[in-house]
Amino acid sequence: MPRNMSFMLTQEQIRNKTKTVTRRLGWWFLEPGDILNACEKCQGLGKGGKIVKICQIKVLHVRPEILYNMPPLDCEKEGFPEMDRYDFIEMFTKEMRCERNAAVNRIEFEYL
Repeated sequence: MPRNMSFMLTQEQIRNKTKTVTRRLGWWFLEPGDILNACEKCQGLGKGGKIVKICQIKVLHVRPEILYNMPPLDCEKEGFPEMDRYDFIEMFTKEMRCERNAAVNRIEFEYL
């Protein structure tokens, strides 16, 4: 049974299939070939809330990296072609409450 992964901040990019990379502060157990349910939100749903699945994705590559070492071309892969890497890193650190030198898990995937 596939695990659920939240894409609360990038639902539109997932629905449009313009996002092929995500960065996470966890998910270190993932391996290429793993299938995931991309969902709107997975936690904090409130009483009676249900998980809404958007689609399924297949993990292609995973690797650890320091956030500030993010390649510039990954902004587009993250679904933010209008941002440069500095804007993306600023947004990520604010939303995830981490530092720009945080170790993140870079997860590349394809849509099923």
